[in-house]
Amino acid sequence: MKLFHYAAPQNFYPLAGRLWPWLAGLASALALAGLWVGLVLAPSDAQQGQAYRIIYIHVPVSWMAMLIYLAMAFWSVLGLVFQTRLSGLMTRALAPTGALLAFLSLWTGALWGKPMWGTYWVWDARLTSMLLLLFLYLGYIALTSAIEDPRRADRAGALVALVGAVNVPIIYFSVKWWNTLHQGASVSLTQSPRMASVMLTGMLLMSGAVWLYAAAIALWRVRSLILLRDSHAAWVQQLPEVQAYRALREAAA
Repeated sequence: MKLFHYAAPQNFYPLAGRLWPWLAGLASALALAGLWVGLVLAPSDAQQGQAYRIIYIHVPVSWMAMLIYLAMAFWSVLGLVFQTRLSGLMTRALAPTGALLAFLSLWTGALWGKPMWGTYWVWDARLTSMLLLLFLYLGYIALTSAIEDPRRADRAGALVALVGAVNVPIIYFSVKWWNTLHQGASVSLTQSPRMASVMLTGMLLMSGAVWLYAAAIALWRVRSLILLRDSHAAWVQQLPEVQAYRALREAAA
């Protein structure tokens, strides 16, 4: 019942306000530590040389781009089943960050692919499915922005998120299902890591940083969406930040 208490935007708004600065601070600390380990302490790779260091950005953003879409599908299920307004808002808050991380995954992958493959892009199964994920994010954002009625937009966006979630396992298993240029996973839950411990430490630190960043920015963004959607609600008008903003506008006028 405590969870359903926070399903109301007016109850979730202050909780998000308390959480996001702490998450952002922890993300910054982990990012600094991860970059130090990955770029300074970790040795060069025997086969890839210094070019392998792109993994400290590429792998975390790729993981998180897929995870965010699954999180959007999770919130979409909650919204369709329980009709909670917060679900649609959280899905919208996650989508821009997911799109950004999917773009960074493709961009950093291209930077790695040029010295390794001799080209920035190939129609590889994993690259193509990740590109499709970026289009799914952009399609969700465009669709929900084009529909004026918020509830209709949330329902339409939820369907896109649920259908598009099928692409996530395709991305993950593409290197196993098809003969691709993309290398297999260096880290697996079922096998021991195929990389030095210091390299693994740096990558896990960066993964934690990206995860916390995504959570922090989503909570920050959902607060803005709540204020926009409930701008005329009495509880919004009583918020100190809204009253301070109104006072500044009146003073400027």
